[in-house]
Amino acid sequence: MAVFVAVARHENVSRAASEVSLSQSATSTSLAELERLYDTQLFDRFGRNLRLNERGQALLPQAIELLERAAAIDNVLEGRAGYGRLRIGATLTIGNYLATLIVAEFLRRHPESSVQLKVHNTATIIERLAQHELDLGLVEGSCRHPDLVVEPWVADELTVFAAPGHPLAEKGCATFAELIEEPWIVRETGSGTRETLDRALRDDCSRLRVRLELEHTEAIKRAVEFGLGIGCISRLALREAFRRRSLAPVATPELDLRRHFHFLWQRSKFQTAGMREFVALCRSLTEGIERSDQIGWSLVSER
Repeated sequence: MAVFVAVARHENVSRAASEVSLSQSATSTSLAELERLYDTQLFDRFGRNLRLNERGQALLPQAIELLERAAAIDNVLEGRAGYGRLRIGATLTIGNYLATLIVAEFLRRHPESSVQLKVHNTATIIERLAQHELDLGLVEGSCRHPDLVVEPWVADELTVFAAPGHPLAEKGCATFAELIEEPWIVRETGSGTRETLDRALRDDCSRLRVRLELEHTEAIKRAVEFGLGIGCISRLALREAFRRRSLAPVATPELDLRRHFHFLWQRSKFQTAGMREFVALCRSLTEGIERSDQIGWSLVSER
């Protein structure tokens, strides 16, 4: 089963062999023996690459669950503390401004555990969860993937912002007509931030004068500071800049920029103790909090 899962993840026997610490020939033999034993084919072969066929896709989540349950049993019988390795995917706002702090607190409480944190946009996190490459996702965009469970975490809100000397910053607010006259610095398509902005603009998003599309919030903040345009990202990512007054918020009464952060995981996935503990830590951090930018970093260690 370990060989089957490794080959399914890598779609290549050589890379799978490295993961399971076997020779390439032993890995090939093990996979062939599994298929021979049940007189079935689990992969379609394309040269050196192998791709799961329909039966292999049906087996994969059960095989992963079997291995994870076996690892949990092994930990109990050998008296090992901790939760093993946890693979977490977070979108950029959550990853850069929340997840690293939560991971640090999780490891402080459970030093025998290990965490692999991957930071990508929402579309990539969803894809990797669907491919069983992650255990848990923390995302700011919406998810309609039929194989994933979506649970709300905490409210978040975007805000339009500008350099302090910008006319809209000095005015403090802007109408939609004023917004579409400005050059914009925005996140890329596929990000939760861009999805929320496009939804708020509805059919008018094509009217924005997009000057730059960037994949990182810090790059957007810097571009706006340099006067290249106005931006729109989470208040969570802007609160230090607003405190220092290096950037200024612009109220937009005509736009609904509210959204939620969510937890995601595979519907068929075995819920490990580590996953449950990490989600519980996230929820304790935001208990009594109405919006993500109201979270105080001191609450992480206090709770």
